[in-house]
Amino acid sequence: MDYEAFFASAIERLRSEGNYRTFADLDRRVGDFPRATHKTATGTADVTIWCSNDYLGMGQHEVVRAAMKEAIDASGSGTGGTRSISGTSPHHVVLERELAALHGTESALLFTSGYVANEAVLSTLGRLLPGCVFVSDALNHASMIAGMRNSRAEKHIFAHNDPEDLDRVLGQLEPGRPKVVVFESVYSMEGDIAPVAEIAEVAERHGTMTYLDEVHAVGMYGARGAGIAERDGVQDRIAFIQGTLAKAFGVFGGYVAGWARAMDFIRSFAPGFIFTTALPPAIAVGALASMRLLAADPSIRERLHERVAALKRALEGTGLPVMPTASHIVPLHVGHPVRCRAISEELLSRHRIYVQPIVHPTVPKGTERLRLTPTPLHTDEDIRRLVDALRDVWARVGTKS
Repeated sequence: MDYEAFFASAIERLRSEGNYRTFADLDRRVGDFPRATHKTATGTADVTIWCSNDYLGMGQHEVVRAAMKEAIDASGSGTGGTRSISGTSPHHVVLERELAALHGTESALLFTSGYVANEAVLSTLGRLLPGCVFVSDALNHASMIAGMRNSRAEKHIFAHNDPEDLDRVLGQLEPGRPKVVVFESVYSMEGDIAPVAEIAEVAERHGTMTYLDEVHAVGMYGARGAGIAERDGVQDRIAFIQGTLAKAFGVFGGYVAGWARAMDFIRSFAPGFIFTTALPPAIAVGALASMRLLAADPSIRERLHERVAALKRALEGTGLPVMPTASHIVPLHVGHPVRCRAISEELLSRHRIYVQPIVHPTVPKGTERLRLTPTPLHTDEDIRRLVDALRDVWARVGTKS
């Protein structure tokens, strides 16, 4: 087989479909977020980022940076192995304890990313719970889908954010079988929010465990930033709460929180945990500093939501295809991969505004979009420039194929 030709053909097919992904070389500058230096083969330019998952700018916060620097000087750069070999430090222990407290659970377990957490936990549950069946929201993240698929357990789909359809699906399953309802709180591409309490109520009626992905909600919702389940007062009704340290907390890594015995079960049986080098101490310390700050100071997330409301008001009446959402995520529907990429490129080249195109397989074909994520640090002038730029670019390429 001509392997190189195979690889080249696959990439060319992506290019022709408009789904080939490129990386923007963006050098973030401490103290200047959300601005960055965009580096290309022809030079550099200052740009404003409107699509970062560092939703609160905590990746550059002085408290987080100072804590990480101190941890490196005290403990070094790495952990030296998996958690069971030599990778557990007091920093990991304290962070897990405080993550559990944040979510009102008995225990928590750190992973190297939110993706790994979802894949490891769900694949382990599905593989080892006898006769396990997953009941999954139709728009769940790829990491959750991978975990369920890799477990080889039976899976059923319920309509997105629809408790009635969930009740219908669960009602068709054998009552005594182990079941796990798998869903998210904030859906990152749609920007909508799940009816967590209603889903938990349906699951309880059917004796079903719940697995809730809060990665796009932790830090930003709830009295202490624990997420939508905290905001809605239902944390104690969720069996597994999965979160990330890499978005609103501004660092890196993932975790899952829940019953102590369930966490011990995952720790003991999940290959994605057992065989992975532990997070560096500085990462754990930085995440802890960020989490503590956000839990104690609600003004940061209050400023985020004020900025989100300001952007949504500015987009009203513009004729732009804004997808209405109840969250901090503001998508604009495009519906064509080539057009979506052209809009993104025009925003960057003409207006020095970076918003990456969202194309297949991140979203279904025909639903391509831009995804705006305001932060507490975007100014009124930033919003005005963004809206003017969007109107200009949409007039130029928004209707072209």
